[in-house]
Amino acid sequence: MRATVMFGAGDVRIENVPDSHIIESTDAVVVVSRACICGSDLWPYRGLEEFPENGRRMGHEAIGVVEAVGPDVRTMKRGDLVIMPFAFSDGSCVFCNQGLQTSCIHGGFFGIHGNDGAQAEALRVPHADGTLFVLRVDKDDALMPSLLTLSDVMGTGHHAAVTAKVRPGSKVAVVGDGAVGLCGAIAAQRLGAEQIIILGRHSDRIALAKDFGAADVVSERGDEAVERVRELTGGFGVHSVLECVGTEAAMRTAISIARPGGAVGRVGVPQNETMPASQPAFYNNITVSGGPAPVRAYIDKLLPDILEGRIAPGRVFDRTVSLEQVPEGYQAMDDRKSIKVMVEP
Repeated sequence: MRATVMFGAGDVRIENVPDSHIIESTDAVVVVSRACICGSDLWPYRGLEEFPENGRRMGHEAIGVVEAVGPDVRTMKRGDLVIMPFAFSDGSCVFCNQGLQTSCIHGGFFGIHGNDGAQAEALRVPHADGTLFVLRVDKDDALMPSLLTLSDVMGTGHHAAVTAKVRPGSKVAVVGDGAVGLCGAIAAQRLGAEQIIILGRHSDRIALAKDFGAADVVSERGDEAVERVRELTGGFGVHSVLECVGTEAAMRTAISIARPGGAVGRVGVPQNETMPASQPAFYNNITVSGGPAPVRAYIDKLLPDILEGRIAPGRVFDRTVSLEQVPEGYQAMDDRKSIKVMVEP
């Protein structure tokens, strides 16, 4: 079968790999109908991560059709349409039972540490019962792009809002205008934010953020951005900050624009070991939380809003490519010519 393999910075290839098959009794094999390229995939693409000698299978977001199940799989069957979250989990450990599937003691992440990637014709899914979510819609339903976001970016934007303690009447800032930040704006509005400020500078993304509920735009950076946010919030800063980038500058800005007693929900994968601005966070009693989003726990909450048309996160996809065109999709996202690329193998 064909799959995406990254061998080094900028070196993405579509390769022949062994067919996916059942290994453990709790596995499923899923034929991918839709996948996508994530902003976090750009970190290795830019050379910021090391690669195994034989390359790394890429992709961790997918919707597909179950092709085969192991003998101990109970909640799905061949032919079922499923959402595949970016992390696999057994659904029964102490952390899964707390709704924190990304910390599952038997879990892991797709497209890393030798696990199959979703930018492929098919892949093996460990712990199928705990990982996959069965959809009761047709695989060609018009809502499919929005449903695909439940595998990562919509759930991650929601996690940022939840950990940033967004409440009805909150003043909220979203740091980052990528797909996760845009979904964070959706999540903040959904949770009742009174004011949403988007920090970004790309016109196409800003237009979408406004459609998603952002009333104010801050295109400045650094100290100028901090000052502008304070101007927009009566001098105090915001109650909640959704940090959706992961760089030192983004985190420093996030802490600086939170008002005393506020909260930062960080979902951008950190690119440094230490947390910037820890002293301002301490002296202003700012809560800093977040991490890899347990998107499997959020599907039940977010799915009805998509099915009933209240939110449309699939609008973050502005380019669709075939599997063979995936390298072009990486280049488009790296060049900021595309917000998020959908893959139809």
